[in-house]
Amino acid sequence: KQRQSQERGCLIFYISQKIKVSLKVKNTEMKKILNPYKGQEDKGYYCFACCPSNPYGLKMEFYEDGEDVVCYWQPRPEYQSWIGTLHGGIQCTLLDELGGWIVNRKLQVAGMTVRLNMKYGKPVPVKEGVTIELRGRIKEMKRKFAVIDTELKVDGEVLSSAEMTYCCFDKETSAEKFYFTGCEVEE
Repeated sequence: KQRQSQERGCLIFYISQKIKVSLKVKNTEMKKILNPYKGQEDKGYYCFACCPSNPYGLKMEFYEDGEDVVCYWQPRPEYQSWIGTLHGGIQCTLLDELGGWIVNRKLQVAGMTVRLNMKYGKPVPVKEGVTIELRGRIKEMKRKFAVIDTELKVDGEVLSSAEMTYCCFDKETSAEKFYFTGCEVEE
């Protein structure tokens, strides 16, 4: 079970008994986004990126920080390409999933990626104690399309980034075809 507390201007997340993430926060209050799909495994929810019951998955969790949606994630050796380096496909998956959660939380609808432009800058390390920060926001809306900017950081340095376009469905289609009826945060 995840806990969070505040100490000396830092937001502390206890992701597990062994993993403590300390983050400097500004004047915003970061809140955990509740997974709107959790408990829908009987309907087919088994997302590689965010389903907590997928044993092979990334088990991503998300937070709202003002206009941004954020995820803190620890890379594991089974997700590396070259020795000690996170696979580029996993990096892309992390940022793409972040985009989906931005659409869910900020627009309160479901959506799908129609374009993703990935930029790899530096190798992303896979080792004990590394926490990856994924952060993104809506850059602009064009009719039913959301243009989203995302970044993957380690120790505050951007190592890769992606700009993506999501096609956003209306609320009726989101509910009927994607079982999405809204996305809330913890109080």
